[in-house]
Amino acid sequence: MTSALISTAKERCRMCYTCVRECPAKAIRITDGQAQVVGQRCIVCGNCVRVCSQKAKRVADSTDRVKALLSSDRPVAACIAPSFPAEFTDLDHRQLVGMLRRLGFDSVHEVSFGADLVAREYRRLLAKQDGRRYIATSCPAVIGYVERYHPNMVSSLAPIVSPMVAIARALKHDTDPDLAVVFIGPCIAKKSEADSQPVADDVSAVLTFPELRRMLTHLDMDGVEPSDFDPPHGSVGGVFPIGRGMLQAADIPEDLMTGEVVAAEGRSLTFEAIREFAAGDLGARLLEVLCCEGCIMGAAIENDLPLFNRRHRVRRHAAQRVQQLDTAAWQQAMSDFDKLDLTRTFQADDQRIGPPAGALTDILTRLGKRTADDELNCGACGYETCRDHAVAIHTGLAEHEMCLPNTIDQLRVALQEVEQSKEQLASAQEALMHSEKLASMGQLAAGIAHEVNNPLGVVLMYAHLLLDESPPDTEICDDLRLIVEQADRCKKIVAGLLHFARQNRVVRAEANVCEMVDRFLKAFHIPRSVTLEVRHDLDDPIAHIDRDQMGQVLTNLVSNALGAMPDGGHLTVCTSGDSEDVAIAISDTGHGVPDENRKKIFEPFFTTKHIGKGTGLGLAVSYGIVKMHHGDIQVESNTDPAAGPTGTTFTLQLPRRVAEEAAELADDGLPPA
Repeated sequence: MTSALISTAKERCRMCYTCVRECPAKAIRITDGQAQVVGQRCIVCGNCVRVCSQKAKRVADSTDRVKALLSSDRPVAACIAPSFPAEFTDLDHRQLVGMLRRLGFDSVHEVSFGADLVAREYRRLLAKQDGRRYIATSCPAVIGYVERYHPNMVSSLAPIVSPMVAIARALKHDTDPDLAVVFIGPCIAKKSEADSQPVADDVSAVLTFPELRRMLTHLDMDGVEPSDFDPPHGSVGGVFPIGRGMLQAADIPEDLMTGEVVAAEGRSLTFEAIREFAAGDLGARLLEVLCCEGCIMGAAIENDLPLFNRRHRVRRHAAQRVQQLDTAAWQQAMSDFDKLDLTRTFQADDQRIGPPAGALTDILTRLGKRTADDELNCGACGYETCRDHAVAIHTGLAEHEMCLPNTIDQLRVALQEVEQSKEQLASAQEALMHSEKLASMGQLAAGIAHEVNNPLGVVLMYAHLLLDESPPDTEICDDLRLIVEQADRCKKIVAGLLHFARQNRVVRAEANVCEMVDRFLKAFHIPRSVTLEVRHDLDDPIAHIDRDQMGQVLTNLVSNALGAMPDGGHLTVCTSGDSEDVAIAISDTGHGVPDENRKKIFEPFFTTKHIGKGTGLGLAVSYGIVKMHHGDIQVESNTDPAAGPTGTTFTLQLPRRVAEEAAELADDGLPPA
């Protein structure tokens, strides 16, 4: 039944890992960010239920089981834990007993008498002086922890039943062996204890205090009469749910001088004490530990009363019961059950996980823990150390994403990648818009050029004829020269438009880039006022390009560079590259390109030259050629002498080889996929 005792409402689980952090058995498996209780490892301490702020942990409900017992022919006894005053603060014990009888219980008993029986057994156990060391077994969560995580210490578990089982055996022995006993208390682990094999026939069902409240909510209060508990009545066993209450009930002193008895309560102290006891470091004959800070702080108490307020309520009720106790009747009852068998056995269920031999380093590396300094041991994942987390990952109990520092680092990297992708997307969108603009301009230019070219040729031809027939140094001759000059300029513009509009295919061939640049510069007229510097930083100058088209690009770029240095300057042409790309950079020391014009320079017909000095098509044509080569063209420029030397650098980035499919798309004037 352990596997079904605690479950998780997935819709409420928020990946806070609090349950992992608070689980002393590390019985929580994280799968797809959801916390699941692993039944085989769970000791049912209820810490995960207590600390879950989202109320995502659900405890198996026993109310239907109890209702079935009440409706059966079997006699049913309710045995209520002595911690009930810490929960039912709005009722006195007589009202509560009356309600339980109204629910249909044949008898109602207080488990404090069972605690008295158990206390006597511990007193007898320590009186043997057999040299053995024992761990008290009143807390079922402690038993589960030792059986699973200290199986070598099972023989040290005191072979004594809990008060719940003790009162059940006493009632069955005294009344009817077929009596159904229902325990009502603050402990979820009691459900597991009642179903455990060594005591499976003693308690028929376990109700937690919240489950009893739900049953009482539907109770018809008419006819409910206050009533007292049925005998046998308990004595000092009423303080059992308070820390060290068992020791007081058994009259066993926790003598700090002898150190024979050590007591501890609460999650951290209890399991630390068990580990030290197992290591032999305590030197104690009896270790009395409770998983909670006393049963009064059990996971199945729903009110918000603080610890000492609950202690006060339980202590006050226990004191009143002792004052009203019929001592002679109690002593007779204790004598009647003197020979009652209150022993039990335990069984090891080893759930320990050893560190993986070779996988731990790999897991730590995946968590970003490459060195010891990287192991922050921050506990955000719910495990005390990074290595504990790595072991849990290896066994399938945890996920890599639980490591908060590593997740933050991965998110930071992811954000950087997203930012880079965003920049690339923006660049691609800009290139696409530019390509669409070029395509539209090309279609317009082709139509205009074809329509204008023929009549322009006629105008130019007849202007030349008239100029040849006109007498020199006349006014009409000057007018004809102006017509010829402007017609020639129009013809150049039309030729540029036709070249811009023409869908040239890239004819790639193996070419030596350095040699191509040198030949071009030798054939290009460089003014004497401009000094030329050529640098080749290419180990491998071979690339598959269209040499003629790249010559046109170089012509446009060098012409622009020279135009930017009318009074002379320095022109630098540099080649470089790597195994994938080659680059050609053309730099001048001219006046530079202002920031407001830098985004426009590749647009058709945009020019900063004086009228008649440029058409504004050179860079647009160059841009198209480079893109058809599946390459890129970048520009850097400075116009402020205070910021450094002025000038402009155009850099062509060309792939050495282009995949056939991408090349075909580019040759067809389409952007590559």
